[in-house]
Amino acid sequence: MTHDFNAPYYQPIADECALFEAAYENGFPLLLKGPTGCGKTRFIEHMAARLGRPLYTVACHDDLSAADLIGRYLLRGGETEWVDGPLTRAVREGAICYLDEIVEARKDVTVVLHPLTDNRRTLMLDRTGEELQAPKGFMLVASYNPGYQNVLKRMKPSTRQRFLSISFDFPDPASETLIIIQESGIDEARAKSLVRLGGHIRALSGMDLEEGVSTRLLIYAAQLISGGMKVDQALQAAVIEPLTDEPDVQQALRDLITTVYG
Repeated sequence: MTHDFNAPYYQPIADECALFEAAYENGFPLLLKGPTGCGKTRFIEHMAARLGRPLYTVACHDDLSAADLIGRYLLRGGETEWVDGPLTRAVREGAICYLDEIVEARKDVTVVLHPLTDNRRTLMLDRTGEELQAPKGFMLVASYNPGYQNVLKRMKPSTRQRFLSISFDFPDPASETLIIIQESGIDEARAKSLVRLGGHIRALSGMDLEEGVSTRLLIYAAQLISGGMKVDQALQAAVIEPLTDEPDVQQALRDLITTVYG
């Protein structure tokens, strides 16, 4: 196993790194569940570098079709030429393919994934007649945010049960403080204040917030403060505005910031 110690910084919270390596060694697909901005994508980048594997990341959305993943014929200089999509390239190269927010993708995408997520580990290219066998290094990783699931965008049990799963959440205060210091260069005292604020916002109930503040946004705030911006300006731009458009909720958040920062 290749270990790259220049891997992007990631602060382990539990045994997720060991679980990822076990899934990789066994050729199992892996599903990451957790809120936006809690570190799922950074975790994947870290593990791909640590294992020395190329990484193809696909942001799934309503219009993402199976052809976008697999590939299509394109007209180039008067000739039609087959061009592999990111999933096909990952299978050919023995890379890691990461499907971010998989529940946003169209239904035909999950149908294509099924033979890759069982003991066949194959990808059918209907348009070219090829059947690709995934080599040892190939791994399929997907993520989704259970908090945003609705009836129309629910992951089918038949798909979920093909994956090993890891639940992610926001880090504990000590870990989150370390992450913010590492990512922004801010001092410990100011990092702790941001973490305390994040904890208060996430604990709020009855507020018109779809989700608590992400670790990513706290890092943005820390980077702005570290660069010399005033705390209230940084928090307005990095926390309040991204979380809500409602003036009364924004004011409530400003009041909360005042109680944390004095």
